Amino acid sequence: MVSLPDSFSDLSRRHRLVAYYAVGLVAMVLFLTVVYFYGMRTLEGEGPEYTVFNALTTVVETMTTTGYGADSPWSHPLMNLYVVFVQLSGIAVGFFTLRLVIIPLFTGAEVDLDSRLSPKRDHVIICEYSRDSAVLLDELRELDVDYVLISSDEAEAKALADDGYAVIHGSPQDAEAFERASIDTARAVITDADDANVNTILTIRSVREDVDVIALTDDSEMERVLHSVGADTVLSPHGVLGRRLADKAVESFTAEVRETVELGGDIEIAEVPVSHGSPLVGSRIRESAVRERTGANIIGAWIDGELQLPPDPDAVIRDNTVLLVSGRPESFETLSEFTRPARTVGQHDRIVIAGFGEVGQAAATVVAAAGIETTTVDITEREGVDVVGDVSTRDTLREAGVDDADAIVIGLPEDSQSLLTAVLAQEMNPDIEVLIRVTDAEATRKALSAGADYVLSVPRVSARMIAKALRGEAILDPGGQIRLIRVPATPFAGSTIAESGIAETTGCRVVAVTDEAGKTTVVDPQRALSAGDELTLVGSDESVRQFLKRYDVTPAENGELS
Repeated sequence: MVSLPDSFSDLSRRHRLVAYYAVGLVAMVLFLTVVYFYGMRTLEGEGPEYTVFNALTTVVETMTTTGYGADSPWSHPLMNLYVVFVQLSGIAVGFFTLRLVIIPLFTGAEVDLDSRLSPKRDHVIICEYSRDSAVLLDELRELDVDYVLISSDEAEAKALADDGYAVIHGSPQDAEAFERASIDTARAVITDADDANVNTILTIRSVREDVDVIALTDDSEMERVLHSVGADTVLSPHGVLGRRLADKAVESFTAEVRETVELGGDIEIAEVPVSHGSPLVGSRIRESAVRERTGANIIGAWIDGELQLPPDPDAVIRDNTVLLVSGRPESFETLSEFTRPARTVGQHDRIVIAGFGEVGQAAATVVAAAGIETTTVDITEREGVDVVGDVSTRDTLREAGVDDADAIVIGLPEDSQSLLTAVLAQEMNPDIEVLIRVTDAEATRKALSAGADYVLSVPRVSARMIAKALRGEAILDPGGQIRLIRVPATPFAGSTIAESGIAETTGCRVVAVTDEAGKTTVVDPQRALSAGDELTLVGSDESVRQFLKRYDVTPAENGELS
């Protein structure tokens, strides 16, 4: 038996709107009928035999556009105008009925997401991805890697399916969900099910033993456990983020650029943040003489949160500028001397680590290995925490010694709290270097605009780690949006790099060329390319996507960059 609401107020907002609409519609029809009845009696001269029911029939026929009965045509102008009004009223009623009743009725109906899937083969199955699914799915789609996402959240699954993603609703602890996702023809399964990762992996192995399983975890201590139950690859994005942020902080105290990508032929590419107090701050790129002083080439720059590739020669280098440079290792060491602030011999160095979770602990390990003093802060008292308190308050930051610290690595779980901490730290110490982790990819630009020197986003780095595991693609992450890929030069065979128009049409920049013999050289714009060459490109997410789509090429399977 269906239970009815005790009162009208117990109805949902949509049900109340439908009730109001029904009552209003009935009142409108009755009003139009009465007016029409008197119009026919007084203006058209109908006698007593014409009843209100005749009027009701004509009004309904007119509003529903099914006909006008025996009353048409009308002789009096006012009656003709009135009938026109009734006709328009019927159109309006039809529109509102469609919008208020019909569309919500079908929208709220159960949808079979499985029926939306196209046949899958050599695809990846993604389980319970919790790091902004759209970022990863866009990454896979642009890399031409087919996929199926399994989500136990029905609302999220439907929303992603409505946006055009290949998603089904189901539990990754249910073997039937993997069968629906065509695991028998899948190339890999990615699981990000947190505490349910073990259950998910065991379920996968019960269905298919030979499929490649990639597991993501925020707890690096789980790596051995996940491997033991069947994971082939275990990725810990938070640990990678912490180490990368710490590496950038350590670079401010040494002449060593710790994060580089080898292109071959003794050529490397790296991102180098310009620290507060650097001699380069305030100079224009064309006047910086970086190439003449160091031998390194500036091929791109993040300035005020905006990527310039190639950089505007008249752009002014600021405190939070990140330079993208290519050159030899010795060039980077010399460049680091210019990007670092002037420091006196014996100056006391110290880094504050805000948040001592997976990111903070990974960062602390790197900083300690470099012999630099750290002060760790966390809201929870635990081993390794020096200051217990809310790091987004002045009192806690003051207790942690932010006033005279050289850098702060922020690895808090909430972006709003991280941004507040960054602003407060800079307010208390304008010379402090701020390195920050954000959990929302859209918060990257906010952090850079707020004055952060270096920013990495969890969704972007996670997606890139998965892409690298699947395709062997090299990743650079200043601000989380730089991509470095190697592609075949086939579409440009016979033309020079200058003639190819790559930079003008896509925004990507060629930074190295590898010939058929495997020799890598720096770019010569006038060199004629052959079909056997490979190009190393650097660009933003959007520019790389444009390149891959425009020239219909895929990143090279060989020559993984590291």
